[in-house]
Amino acid sequence: MMKKLLILLVLLAACTQNIERGGTMQNIEGVDIQWLGHSTFKIISDKIIYFDPFQLKTSFNDADIIFITHEHYDHCSLQDIERLIKPETIIVTITECQSKISKISDKVSNIILMEPNQEKKVDGINVKTILSYNINKFRSPGLVFHPKEDGRVGFIININGKNIYHAGDTDFIPEIKQLNSIDIALVPVSGTYVMTAEEAAQAVDSFNPKVAVPMHYGSGVAGTEEDAVKFKSLVKGSQVIILKKS
Repeated sequence: MMKKLLILLVLLAACTQNIERGGTMQNIEGVDIQWLGHSTFKIISDKIIYFDPFQLKTSFNDADIIFITHEHYDHCSLQDIERLIKPETIIVTITECQSKISKISDKVSNIILMEPNQEKKVDGINVKTILSYNINKFRSPGLVFHPKEDGRVGFIININGKNIYHAGDTDFIPEIKQLNSIDIALVPVSGTYVMTAEEAAQAVDSFNPKVAVPMHYGSGVAGTEEDAVKFKSLVKGSQVIILKKS
C-alpha cells in the first residue's frame, strides 16, 4: 500500500511539474522537448534549457541556460529573454549579442561567450559550436543575410547522453556534412534567410541524425507549416517529427 502511494505521489509531482513549466512536452530519443514557435525550443532534463526565445506568450522565469545563436531580433529578443531569466540563469551566445544583452545586465549576470568551432562545459553540459551562415540567400547582390565571417553559430549540446544540434540560421553549408552522431537535429526550413525545405532535407540526409525537427516557420518572419510538411516528405534516412507549437 505504501509503495503504491509513493508511486502515485511521484506521478502527481511529475504532472504538476509539466503544468507549472507550461505547454506540452514531447519525449524524443529520451529527451523532453517542446517547440515554442520559430526557432525557440525548451528542453527539460535536470536543467531547463531554451534556444533562441522569440514571441513567447508566457513568462516562465525558469531558465537554467539560454542558448542564443546570433543577434538578430527573432533569435536574440530581450523582451523574451526577460520572460525566461532568473538571477542564476546562464546565457550562452556569441560576442555580437553581448552589447544587446548588456541592456538588461541588471538582470543577467552570467554570460558565456563562444566562438565557432569551440567546445566548453556549461553547468555540467557539453557544448560545441558549429558555424552557421548563408551561401545563397541574398539581401542585395553579393550580400548574404548571414555572412560566414560574422561568426554566427549553431549549437550541439549533450543531454541525457543524446546529442542535440540546433542549426541557427544557416544554409546547407559544407560544415554540416561533417556532423556525426547527432540524435536530434533542429533545422530551419523556411527559405528566404535559411535553407529551403529541399535544401534542409539534403542537409539532413548528409549527416543522418536519428530524428530531425523542422523549425524557423509559422511566426510571420518566413515560412509556413507547408515547408515543414514538404521537408518531412523529402528526408530519406532520418525520422522527421513536426512538433506542434505550444
